[in-house]
Amino acid sequence: DYLRCFFGVQIAGGVPLPIYPPARLAQLEDHLRRHERILENADAEWLVTFDEARQVSRLLAARASRRLRVATVRELAEAGAGAGVSDPDLGAGPGPDDVAFLQYTSGSTGQPKGVVLTHRNVLASLDAMARALSASPRDVFVSWLPLYHDLGLIAAWLGSVVYGFPLVLMSPLTFLARPARWLRAVHRHRGTLSGGPNFAFELCARRVADEEIEGLDLSSWRVAFNGAEPVHPDTLGAFAARFAPFGFDPNALSPVYGLAEATLGVAFTPVGRGPLVERVARGPLQRERRAAPAAAGDGTALRFVSSGVPIPGFEVRTVDDGGRETPERVEGRLQFRGPSTTGGYYRDRAATAALFDGDWLESGDLAYVAGGELFVTGRVKDIVIRAGRNLHPYDFEQAAGDLAGVRRGCVALFSARARGGGPEAGTERLVAVAETRETDPARRAEVRAALGRLAEERLGQPVDETVLAPPHTVLKTSSGKIRRRAMAERYESGELSAAAGAARPLWLRIARLAAGGAGPAARRAARRAGDLAFAGWFWSALALAGTVPALAAMAVRRPRFGYACVRAAARAVFRLTGVRLTVEGAAEPLRRGGACVIASNHASYLDGLVLAAAIARPVRFVAKAELRDHPLARWFLDGIGVLYVDRFDTARSVAHAGGLAEALRAGDRVAIFPEGTLHRMPGLLPFRMGAFMAAVEEEAPVAPVVLRGTRSLMRDGTWFPRRAAVHVRIGEPVPPPALESIPAAEPASESGSVPDDSSDHAAHAAASSAPFVGGGPPAGAGSEGGPSGGGASGAARSLWPRAVRLRNEVRAWMLAHCGEPDLADRNPLRALAERRAAGKTKTGGPST
Repeated sequence: DYLRCFFGVQIAGGVPLPIYPPARLAQLEDHLRRHERILENADAEWLVTFDEARQVSRLLAARASRRLRVATVRELAEAGAGAGVSDPDLGAGPGPDDVAFLQYTSGSTGQPKGVVLTHRNVLASLDAMARALSASPRDVFVSWLPLYHDLGLIAAWLGSVVYGFPLVLMSPLTFLARPARWLRAVHRHRGTLSGGPNFAFELCARRVADEEIEGLDLSSWRVAFNGAEPVHPDTLGAFAARFAPFGFDPNALSPVYGLAEATLGVAFTPVGRGPLVERVARGPLQRERRAAPAAAGDGTALRFVSSGVPIPGFEVRTVDDGGRETPERVEGRLQFRGPSTTGGYYRDRAATAALFDGDWLESGDLAYVAGGELFVTGRVKDIVIRAGRNLHPYDFEQAAGDLAGVRRGCVALFSARARGGGPEAGTERLVAVAETRETDPARRAEVRAALGRLAEERLGQPVDETVLAPPHTVLKTSSGKIRRRAMAERYESGELSAAAGAARPLWLRIARLAAGGAGPAARRAARRAGDLAFAGWFWSALALAGTVPALAAMAVRRPRFGYACVRAAARAVFRLTGVRLTVEGAAEPLRRGGACVIASNHASYLDGLVLAAAIARPVRFVAKAELRDHPLARWFLDGIGVLYVDRFDTARSVAHAGGLAEALRAGDRVAIFPEGTLHRMPGLLPFRMGAFMAAVEEEAPVAPVVLRGTRSLMRDGTWFPRRAAVHVRIGEPVPPPALESIPAAEPASESGSVPDDSSDHAAHAAASSAPFVGGGPPAGAGSEGGPSGGGASGAARSLWPRAVRLRNEVRAWMLAHCGEPDLADRNPLRALAERRAAGKTKTGGPST
């Protein structure tokens, strides 16, 4: 179901966002708080869940500030079948730089951030990792990894899709219940690629009983990658020793390093080399950040596992606090760059800006490089600086897990501000939180004393406060990393003082969460009621204010009178509905007479009304020829003097383009949307050339206009208007460039145009029209210095480079002022024409 849903969302034009269900009911409230922020940031519309998690999903949806629909895959499939959905018209499909999905960071040091990953990112990452692993269809990938995590989602599943190796999937819960099932799956399917976070190898090394693995054969396992959380050398040794008798090659152990911002992999251990562990002197690293090899008898040495070398196309470096690259064996902030790095975080400009250092990306980790090998030492925000020493929490936390009475992997060391109102309030304190099942006061005192002695040994100083907490108190990410920053926040708020959250009954916590969702639900209902009221009033106002002017325009059938009727109706509708319409810019030239082309971006069905309300003098709109197929629409449009352009028929498009030139020759002002169509997502599409050719032919200026807010007022694909302010900005009219100003060697297609198929473009372009944005001039046109060609071809040859220059200048101004991205590489009309030719197109709404 997950696999179908993920691809189904992409095929339908949506962006999937993998999230995870709560691991423990004891941490349900923290889970909902985190995911509430994720879904708010992503502006999610649907939450696709499964039956066992439906109640939690409804709690989450109730807390959302906007409507969040909850459904299972089965319900979506049944709804589609009931609607007769079998072969939907899915358009041209995504491009390489379209968003493939959002991968939210684990949030071990703060709030999760949505990493934007494009299809190009994913394919580039898979290419680099496959080359590093020598992956091929002969491999077999065995995975229990969650499909919401990038290791399971990208490396296992999408890797199998791209490279064609068999993928064996099992549930993470199946693995956690009996870790031996993972090993049995590798044995049964002759798995060659498999792995997981460090804790998975720890579970297998220490919890698998002999009788569970009798007859096990792991000799096929050539790469056992260990990543997503810090790799512990004891775990590697224990796993190798435990399973070497069962055919496992210790050199198959492969510590790796990656992160969502790189799409996944950054550095891998060379295949077949095995892990490399270094012993580093504690003092120089803590005081000078120098990773000096420890002496043979140094019992206080720190041990770090190499993550290998950068995978193909990637580079890594470490920098100091001043941003200068550090020499070998000096710890610094780890930065990386490569072919699959993200362009930033979704709807988080500040975090995106902090992510980049030129073309290098900040990993958030500390590391040093030695002999080309990458050694990660910790997270930047997790390092505790006390008395001039850099303390690494992970070393203490791992050692504490070996103490009697302390739960392994459930210790957190962090710095936090002191609580209360005493003299120490607000000062930094070193706090250790350890989970224990001990309830006897004497045993708890022994555990506390053991933790104190360990801190003196490992940190060189005592902790300021030790908190013994019940199981499931220490917060972790979905991949098992300790969330130290979140633990510090819980300490500062007082939640850890007596582990009050864990002691509260489950039914009471769920009741509090449900009550907490009542407020957002009420606000959503009020907003929904207001939206419905506005939509109803908008259409009522349009009917009230527009019916009589429309009938008058249809009866009189004089374009100037018809335009005056439309303008009066438009202004009345906006006044009645409270839609604030502001106009700024070079309005004065449009008040004067004289022919000109008014070129506007196209974002909504209401754009024509907005232009009519904003421009006082009569304008003749250009509309798609398909609207003439509707008798009532044609009667009205003819009454206001609309000019038609056929977007698909070559011969008719040429004739219609000639009509634009005739209107300009008669002194009319012609308003056109040169994108030729509209779509619901923001962005300026490529421009078609017809209006610019006509403007150059008649020496008429082009006045660029930018509309902002109309997309929010009514998006493409919906007839439901919403409250929004509308802003119209009018630029100075741009005269056609003189032929002498264009260099003879200047190509026909300049920046801002998108090359079309040259084989059929000439037929489309003809003398003065180019239904698609083209890469070259009309048929017969050559460079300015070439042979004349004569007739229409010669005229087109002289007009074309001027029209291209005019189009580019107008489009550049509009792009600078519309506040939307440049979609110059998109050509939706090509896909529309192809679907129309195949008989699949349905005519849309009244787009002008």
